[in-house]
Amino acid sequence: MSNTRLLGSSEHPLRVAVIGSGPAGFYVVQQLFDTPDLTVKCDVFERLPTPFGLVRLGVAPDHQKTKSVVKVYHKLATNPDFRFFGGVEYGKDVFLADLQAHYHCIVFTTGAQTDRRMNIPGEDLIGSYAATEFVAWYNGHPDYCDRQFDLTHPVAVIVGVGNVSIDVARILASTTEELQTTDIPDYALRALKNSGIREIYILGRRGPVQAAFTNPEIRELGRMADADVRTFEHELVIDASSQKAADSDAMLQRKLEILQDYATPVKVPKPRRVTLRFLTSPLEIIGDQKGNVRGVRTVRNKLSCDKEGRTHSTQTEQSELIETGLILRSVGYKGKPLPGLPFLDDRGIVPNDQGRVIDPSIDNTIRGIYVSGWIKRGASGVIGTNKSDAKETVANLLADFRQKTILSPQNLDSEDIENLLRNREIRYVSYGEWQKIDRLETEMGVSNHQPRVKITSREEIFKALDSIASAKD
Repeated sequence: MSNTRLLGSSEHPLRVAVIGSGPAGFYVVQQLFDTPDLTVKCDVFERLPTPFGLVRLGVAPDHQKTKSVVKVYHKLATNPDFRFFGGVEYGKDVFLADLQAHYHCIVFTTGAQTDRRMNIPGEDLIGSYAATEFVAWYNGHPDYCDRQFDLTHPVAVIVGVGNVSIDVARILASTTEELQTTDIPDYALRALKNSGIREIYILGRRGPVQAAFTNPEIRELGRMADADVRTFEHELVIDASSQKAADSDAMLQRKLEILQDYATPVKVPKPRRVTLRFLTSPLEIIGDQKGNVRGVRTVRNKLSCDKEGRTHSTQTEQSELIETGLILRSVGYKGKPLPGLPFLDDRGIVPNDQGRVIDPSIDNTIRGIYVSGWIKRGASGVIGTNKSDAKETVANLLADFRQKTILSPQNLDSEDIENLLRNREIRYVSYGEWQKIDRLETEMGVSNHQPRVKITSREEIFKALDSIASAKD
């Protein structure tokens, strides 16, 4: 850094590396670009060849309105001070020392990439999966597009009562007609068309007041063409503490009303049914001699309140067996350790103070290293929650910039990181190349009356780019 006082000027821009191209990463970029009187060069590194993280690969295919947020990200990505390095994996292709040598600040926004386990017998039987694996499969995630799920058994069980569980249930219960105009991959559409699933159970260990799904999600579940939604009156009865919470929260009251409506028996049943069960926990997953899931034994819970007013569930002696061939758990998510950074395994986050990464061994922040999004705070909130998260992290990054307590990289030429990747024979996808894939997908979608036809595997993406390049030559 030849002249510290000029850092942040057009002659000596502040160089920031962002690891992860989901909403958390793009909102960090937005905060940096919106900083007055500061020139910032942002390089975004993404393990996958495509950008936008869970917006592309986690949001349900039938929620196209939610996906429209990528328009904001696209505007940021076409800024000349932005570069995208898709298909470049931190800890495999580039390392912390590489980034420290090329950037003044490094912000990790890698999200919560692993699922929490239920820790019950039989959890690893064939037919028992993390719900996020199934979500990734029906969204065309390159790591999961070749996966297969047995959908022949008439009953599926989803453990957990968050929005992911509701999305999974809705996709399983939707008709081909409801899905074929979305951007769901062809292979998933074919498998769901031939699905034998007719009954879907969603299990929540606590009561309806504690359920994490939102009102729009649970209301939408009742609008499916060929599926009813059912609840049981006795599982909707709430304790005094839950009633107190509901009395002071209009949205919570509305949630209870929606669930109560589902307890009314339907006059003409539809071919499929989604049953929401509360105060119900899985005890063990039962398998057959071949190691396939054949059922789940559940237990009835009751609620109690501790001295701090927190509601807990405790098991009773009532149990039942639900016969099923598919169990999808959605009981929480956590981040994965990042090479070279400290990690709190119990919380699944990188230890930090308002975005500044902390080294617990010395109880002090690590110069120039930051986090934002789920890897910072844990898996909570919606897409928009990452805005305030990014604002806090970037505010502290800029405070460190002003205090000159950031990194002092030696390789400040804009081409240095490209040369490093080229020397390591790492083929990456630029944002311009992603735009070509984006156009190709949307063009293919026009004839199918879909928003897009996703190119799902890495090989197909690079093959398509090669084909586009050859056509121009």
